[in-house]
Amino acid sequence: MGHGAIRVLVVDDEPMVCAHLRTILGSAEDIEVVDEAHDGAAAVEAVVRHRPDVVLMDLRMPGVDGLAAIERISVLDRPPKVVALTTFDADQYVLRALRSGASGFLVKSTPPEDLIGLVRVAADGHTVLSPVAARRLVAASSDAEAVRERAESLVSRLTDRERDVLACLGGGLSNARIASKLFLSEATVKGYVSRMLVKLGCANRTQAGLIAHDAGLVSR
Repeated sequence: MGHGAIRVLVVDDEPMVCAHLRTILGSAEDIEVVDEAHDGAAAVEAVVRHRPDVVLMDLRMPGVDGLAAIERISVLDRPPKVVALTTFDADQYVLRALRSGASGFLVKSTPPEDLIGLVRVAADGHTVLSPVAARRLVAASSDAEAVRERAESLVSRLTDRERDVLACLGGGLSNARIASKLFLSEATVKGYVSRMLVKLGCANRTQAGLIAHDAGLVSR
């Protein structure tokens, strides 16, 4: 196992699912599964003990569920990237998980090679969320009107350029792609993203991207 291996914690109340994920991720030379947990409380303890880079978190578990665990993990010092695991992709639990600090989500039926790639993407700090999925989740949200008003109020604090960058985040673009689309340097884009996260009160790019969808900045 390489020194710079991505450390992953797998959380699911079904041991078979954990075993399946361990097998897939263990086949990648740059990924190390450091532990598994079967409920949210054990997941928080395992994060504190192992300091993983990425947590794959099932949302629906008895006792302390994945949502509560994500909320607890996101307030830790230097929290890991949390990717929600779900059985079906229009699950409203997923939207709540993303708003609570998850950096994306995966459907459990994701093909093995895609799963490995997405864990690497999450470890790099990028969003594990397709724009199509984000749009579908936001459209299915039951409190759409209140959410839209809150998002528009937050976005009104941004400069025009920051709004352009935010719309790109909502479209799932990387800093490099935002830079080329808006004719900026990558360093400038990084600066915009950092300032924007502070202004919007967001923990990560995913939360900012959701605000872009909520406020209607991302074209259909």
